[in-house]
Amino acid sequence: MRKLLILSIGLISTSYIMAQDITDAVRYSMDEIQGTARFRAMSGAFGALGGDMSSININPAGSAIFNSSHASISLGVFSSKNDISYFDGNNSSSNSNVDLNQLGAAFIFKNNNTNSGWKKFALSFAYDRSADFDNDWVASGNNDNDNSIDSYFLSFANGNEVPFGILKLQPGEYLEEAYVDIGRIPENGYAMQQAFLGYWSGVIDPNNLDDETNDNETLYNSNVASGTINHNYSYSSTGYNGKLAFNFATDYNDRLFIGINLNSHFINYEKFTSLRETNSNNSSLVNDVVFENLLATTGSGFSFQLGTIAKLTNELRVGLSYNSPTWYRISDELTQGINSNIAEDDISYISSIINVYEEYKLQTPSKITGSLAYIFGQTGLLSFDYAVKDYSNVKFKPTSDVVFSDLNNDISNTLDSSISYRLGGEYRYKQISFRGGYRFEESPYKDDNFYGDLNGYSLGLGYNFGNINLDLAFSQSERDYNHELYSTGLTDAAEIESKYTDFTLTLGFNL
Repeated sequence: MRKLLILSIGLISTSYIMAQDITDAVRYSMDEIQGTARFRAMSGAFGALGGDMSSININPAGSAIFNSSHASISLGVFSSKNDISYFDGNNSSSNSNVDLNQLGAAFIFKNNNTNSGWKKFALSFAYDRSADFDNDWVASGNNDNDNSIDSYFLSFANGNEVPFGILKLQPGEYLEEAYVDIGRIPENGYAMQQAFLGYWSGVIDPNNLDDETNDNETLYNSNVASGTINHNYSYSSTGYNGKLAFNFATDYNDRLFIGINLNSHFINYEKFTSLRETNSNNSSLVNDVVFENLLATTGSGFSFQLGTIAKLTNELRVGLSYNSPTWYRISDELTQGINSNIAEDDISYISSIINVYEEYKLQTPSKITGSLAYIFGQTGLLSFDYAVKDYSNVKFKPTSDVVFSDLNNDISNTLDSSISYRLGGEYRYKQISFRGGYRFEESPYKDDNFYGDLNGYSLGLGYNFGNINLDLAFSQSERDYNHELYSTGLTDAAEIESKYTDFTLTLGFNL
């Protein structure tokens, strides 16, 4: 009888890397500037327009469009609704939160030298929330593939040929001490820890378990018999990805606008997953398992942007911008817990172990955006942005690391180039502005049935009080995707239909 229960008490450090997966690469490579209400109302189609604090994050030349210094602050109410299917089970969930999603100011300095073509330049800073990680849902149902959590642990134990002797306790050694020591092994420390959890929870056993000379045994079997396997999988994540842009832009003869951004990025992410597995087969040695994982991630990064806007005529503008890759430095902490129905009576409690992993690097893909805008005098405008980003260029570093090298190859084979386009329009009547937009973003995966395209639309209103403007926007988008319970072994996926809705309110000032 075995039992292993890990709670939040202790802290250990290790210099070896936890296994990452492709979902991490996608999560930190996708960005969606939440932005000002005007920006949101027009679905972010601002690459050739400028004149909005959030437009600076699309094309850094946009700050030079301002005629006078400007500042804005935005609050948003962000909601998500998920419909989840897992084999014969269906669930739904919803959550919402209120956040400061934008803050920025542009300071305009005009050149009084009439002989110079350089009319003005702008210095700006802009904070925008570029991703919201808040999500909460449950997937439950009977696994029709007769696939159990045992396949997760067997994939690590058999797939990495873990010698059974490593999983044994030394004289006087506690389980938590052994778990820590195994995690420090340079090669496959994380994989061996998973095998350790599988064995001490009773889910798997080595061949020749009763043979005292079986230290070199590398073949493991399951203690879960075939039967009706029910899964109840809970997923909860919180956090955000933020971006702070320091901007310089200039205006040449009111025809050509050029800008550069130096961007600071920061990640704050926490994910908790819990799987409860039950087996209706009474002859199964293990028929009740709970497996929990808590991942906390922090990171910081740097990128730059170059952009230009050209007025071909007084009405027609074109824009072009380049977003460099973002170079992140990321740190992970992982806490794991497992329990099963075959618990040893003399093992009732094991203190928490927070695995603190060595910092690693992540390089996200670059992006190129081309834009067109047509201005109907003081009446209104139409704007269109088209962007390309190749997600297969994501790289975990150091690339010389065997684990990262294999993962980068998987990324190249699984992810693809993604296009996105945004269309926005605005009609002005006296002090009131009416706005709308549509956006589309291709899946970053080659298999868009696994992770679908995103479609969204937006509406908004604005009122100009003179030196103050008040804007309100509503936007909604949808995406269907599959979420694999685990990246190896138990890879059966929950099918999720997600709908994202937000309301944004912005107060802007001409300084």
